[in-house]
Amino acid sequence: MLDLSVVILSYNTKNITLDCLTKLHKSLKSSNIKSEIIIVDNDSKDGSVEMLKDFKQNLDDKIKIKLTFNKKNYGYPKGNNQGLKLAEGRNILFYNSDVLVEDIDWKELISYFNKKQHVGALTVEVLLTNNKIDPASHRGFPTVWNSFCYFSKLEKVLGNIPFLNKVFGGYHMTHKNLNTIHEIDSPSGAFYLTKKSLIDEVGGFDDKTFFLYGEDLDLSYRIKELGYKVLYYPNYSVLHLKSVSGLKKKNKKIKKKSKEYFYDAMKNFYKKHYINKYPNFINKIVFLIIDLKRKTA
Repeated sequence: MLDLSVVILSYNTKNITLDCLTKLHKSLKSSNIKSEIIIVDNDSKDGSVEMLKDFKQNLDDKIKIKLTFNKKNYGYPKGNNQGLKLAEGRNILFYNSDVLVEDIDWKELISYFNKKQHVGALTVEVLLTNNKIDPASHRGFPTVWNSFCYFSKLEKVLGNIPFLNKVFGGYHMTHKNLNTIHEIDSPSGAFYLTKKSLIDEVGGFDDKTFFLYGEDLDLSYRIKELGYKVLYYPNYSVLHLKSVSGLKKKNKKIKKKSKEYFYDAMKNFYKKHYINKYPNFINKIVFLIIDLKRKTA
């Protein structure tokens, strides 16, 4: 069995995906682990298909490259689940096509992860281009209180004040020391390392409920329901270019559609995990706020 299968979803990000794959391949090749890279393309129209075929053809080493080309965009969770079915690794890394890696000791990382039987998922330090942590990679679950503090800006005002940050900074767990290894609720799908046996047990991403956004939180929630921990491991870092195929796209149609998926994901996560935990009037207020945020975003 391979040590690691890296699953990457490709969608109209040809140049960035090529950079991502080139750096990832170089990094994995320098390690002493048995690995493979699985790329699922969700019907790209920008030349990504030809680029991916050329990328695979020009390699001559032992790292397996597996390609799947969809005839339509099946969304983020379903595309990743397709890659998961092809995976032969003991460990699975869901890895975004806009993430760049330089220096990771994959052997040490995988060894550490495999020794932690109680850990179901792990992420490294995911940095943005401003050299700050990607907030989505260091998340608390969006409970009603956490979400209220975030959207009311209470987290922004009080989230970095000692003692108060534990109360008001739960959405991004601002009370945690980003320089130390610690437990979080969920990373993002940009760098999401988990075990093949566990991901098979929980059934992969929920591609019936989610299309884009929210699926990583949902997966973490289900992993933690089984009693496993999710770790933030800052000994290594990657660069996340962030949202190049989604919310920050210049194409207005794509940007609008991405926002719809974003707010739909909020509702769907709440309906799946929280709606039965709160009284009906709270649920109505939550959905009203989400709808208002959608209109004003």
